[in-house]
Amino acid sequence: MDTTPALSLFEEFYNNENENPPWVIGEPQPAIVELERAGLISGRVLDIGCGAGEHTLLLAAAGYDVLGVDGAPTAVEQARQSAEARGVAARFEVADALALGTDTAYDTIIDSALFHIFADDDRARYVRSLHGATHPGSVVHLLALSDAGRGFGPQVSEQTIRDAFGQGWDVEALTTTIYRGIVLEAHAQSMGLDPGTVVDEPAWLARIRRV
Repeated sequence: MDTTPALSLFEEFYNNENENPPWVIGEPQPAIVELERAGLISGRVLDIGCGAGEHTLLLAAAGYDVLGVDGAPTAVEQARQSAEARGVAARFEVADALALGTDTAYDTIIDSALFHIFADDDRARYVRSLHGATHPGSVVHLLALSDAGRGFGPQVSEQTIRDAFGQGWDVEALTTTIYRGIVLEAHAQSMGLDPGTVVDEPAWLARIRRV
């Protein structure tokens, strides 16, 4: 991407009373569910760009030490409301993904559809931010829309992921999977689908370890 979308755009999505954001599907992404089932999430967990909080809620309900963070205050408030409604003791905070700081080192970070929104400069800042919030041996699980998709959202190539996580990281696995979303009016015509259609778009799932 040439420019990282402004935070105000995400706030508009979450404040739209007529339709949810296309990534809010009312359940966790299948790829993240499989990671948990495979035992690949452990220790202190950060769900970065948590949005409506489905992955944080999934993990908190299962007993994980997990924090969900998002730059959009409305998303965090909606996630907290969902946690209260479901009776799940989940934690959420507003935070800048580009400036996580070094006060807390996470063992596992889950990135579901955040990495792919960043322009080149911000992508580099984001990876540096992740580095500061981890320790050697920590793992980042990254789910991003693939450039093999139909333009459902921002897309990245395999090489973009590998280049971003160069020095200081080891890309242990990078496989193809799907990212589930809901078609909005804005994409309906270009994708040849009706608004509200649930789609499973091509995506990358990377397991990246800090060295």
